[in-house]
Amino acid sequence: MQPFGCILSFVVMKRDIFQAIADPTRRAIIALIAIQAMTPNAIAENFQTTRQAVSKHLRILTECELVTQESRGREIYYTLEIKKMKEIDEWLEQYRKIWESRFDQLDHVLAVLKQEKRKA
Repeated sequence: MQPFGCILSFVVMKRDIFQAIADPTRRAIIALIAIQAMTPNAIAENFQTTRQAVSKHLRILTECELVTQESRGREIYYTLEIKKMKEIDEWLEQYRKIWESRFDQLDHVLAVLKQEKRKA
């Protein structure tokens, strides 16, 4: 019998897209398949790691919906999911605006300092 209020619930957590792109190997895989669809073996040829390790990275990218699989005959090809990449870009845009504003402020401060130095 469970104590009052102690009900466990299990939630299946979806992988975080930013966690997926944090790994340099996965970013390199994204860069490869952005150019053209590739099979896991073709992708693995570009890395000094096992085919199984590349498959794990591809599974994570697929779970995050950053890549999609397409069967062509007996081969599976992975392609980049552009819509998901746009989601990342849209999220980053808010920070891009902040950075640009701060760079503009820095440019202004540097210009003022330069003028003051000339006067001195």
